[in-house]
Amino acid sequence: MRANVSRYDLRAPDGLTEALHLVSNGWKPLAGGTDLMVLLEAGKLAERRLAGLWKLDELRGIEVGDETITLGALTIFAELRHSPVVGLNLPLLASAAAEIGGVANQNRATLGGNLANASPAADAAPALLVYDAELEIVSLEGTRRVPYHQFHRGYKEMDLRAGELIARIHLPNGRGRWQGCWRKVATRAAQAITKVSLAAAARVEEGRIAEIRIAYGAVAPYPLRCHRMEAALRGAALPAQLPPFDELAPIDDFRSTARYRLKVARNLMETFLASLA
Repeated sequence: MRANVSRYDLRAPDGLTEALHLVSNGWKPLAGGTDLMVLLEAGKLAERRLAGLWKLDELRGIEVGDETITLGALTIFAELRHSPVVGLNLPLLASAAAEIGGVANQNRATLGGNLANASPAADAAPALLVYDAELEIVSLEGTRRVPYHQFHRGYKEMDLRAGELIARIHLPNGRGRWQGCWRKVATRAAQAITKVSLAAAARVEEGRIAEIRIAYGAVAPYPLRCHRMEAALRGAALPAQLPPFDELAPIDDFRSTARYRLKVARNLMETFLASLA
């Protein structure tokens, strides 16, 4: 049953400081709204005070440096999908952006919102894990940085304290030259929530895997960076054997089964390793 809109209070601050004052006083941040509006429509949006972030230019933009690419938290997925800079330097993220929802969602959903929603099936998350992303988090007390692979602590649990907002996402430049793979398996080819996703990238030298990054979506309580898989494959000669999959902890739910998810995760990894050879 849809919620009564008149029971909610929405404010749209003009600047970041005003927004942080609201958030520090318990107002729920609202970015693109593609997740919160679903809860509102279902009558399940518990927070009654919403701080709209859409007008905050401080949280927008794609900046390219010699060593780092910085993405504003309010960067929408349509921008990521069509940006030549992202396509060249962060191709896995561009591919993920192209498969998030439909065109309407891509023109509204934001990168920061996708991360703060903390879904285990978030499409952008595995790519950011592979790219060793670092989150810049702001509050009235100042700014701090958190490696993205340390951000998720459990299902819907994050290293995001009361009064804080994700401001920017920093990624090392140059990872786009690695051999990479982004794959999403879902019920349909578009506008479907992920059953299993894989982002992986490797640097190959003289027939061996010199460096590798592996991340999965929807096979654990949060987007998962697979450090043990990486360690098992680092230095391996090609064609490489499948690594252990003991880091994955898929579940049965209304979208799929744990058995199916594990099988698909293995198949995706096998395809990626074959592509390296």
